[in-house]
Amino acid sequence: MIELKALTKVFRQNGQETEALRNVSLHVPRGQIFGILGQSGAGKSTLIRCVNLLERPTSGEVWVDGREITRLSPAELRAARQEMGMIFQQFNLFDSRTVAGNVAYPLEVAGWDRSRIASRVAELLELVGLSDKAHAYPAQLSGGQKQRVGIARALAPGPKLLLSDEATSALDPDTTRSVLALLREINRKLGLTILLITHQMEVVKQVCDSVAILEGGRLVEQGGVLELIGRPGSRLRQLFYEPFRDTAFHLHPGGVLAALFFVGDSADEPLISSVVRQFQVDANIVQGAVERIAGTTVGRLLVEFTGRPDDIQAALEYLARRGVSPEVIERG
Repeated sequence: MIELKALTKVFRQNGQETEALRNVSLHVPRGQIFGILGQSGAGKSTLIRCVNLLERPTSGEVWVDGREITRLSPAELRAARQEMGMIFQQFNLFDSRTVAGNVAYPLEVAGWDRSRIASRVAELLELVGLSDKAHAYPAQLSGGQKQRVGIARALAPGPKLLLSDEATSALDPDTTRSVLALLREINRKLGLTILLITHQMEVVKQVCDSVAILEGGRLVEQGGVLELIGRPGSRLRQLFYEPFRDTAFHLHPGGVLAALFFVGDSADEPLISSVVRQFQVDANIVQGAVERIAGTTVGRLLVEFTGRPDDIQAALEYLARRGVSPEVIERG
């Protein structure tokens, strides 16, 4: 759905240049929820504004749904933007319009007739769970409800692509979870591609299929969320998981302390007991946690293995083949 090729954006002000994006190339598969993860100043918002040309890149190409949009005429660009909805951190609702009026606005601009607008607005308010708020005003809504109105408005023209610029960062954790669940439901029901900008790790964990990490305007890493978590040394794994805390654990002589990551099917298999039986090693679980990421079970264990060095090495290689991707922390 989106392909960025060597995208660079330089801002010039008062004789100074700031390079917000540096030679960024990434691919957003159709139908996915794709996260752009980075801290403040990483270039995330600049990137999303380049996708719909609210910011024109200094160099590089922006392909959306098979078209290089920097080459479109003004009329063609307006038409292309009709296929890109956008939701914002601060909602950007019209205070003087009702909920229904806010959702209807882009349809009025597009010239839809009143009966068609009324039908579409009712359909969208039902989708986002706000049918009973059609005649309310934004001041009467909670933050989560305002964001649902923003989502309905973005969906009104029937876009193929939804752009989300830190859409949950102004919300409390419970409301964030409900809004992300709504985005996932919309993604599944409508087959909509969602490009989601965030600095929140929990957002990526809960809802993203794939992710790209920006740091200082550069693309550091991209790929499937579960694939990157399962890859030893990946930047996403480093960001998701702090190093295991010092537990005052004393490693036995000849022992090996290893971090094990279980993703998907491997999290449901008795691999530790299998290793103990097959390789004549002992396994002492020092720390561990299990959580759901992208709808999949992910486990993380800190385990001390003791036994003959060759048997321990064979056990670690076995675990690697089974997709556990062990990382040796310390050797006794």
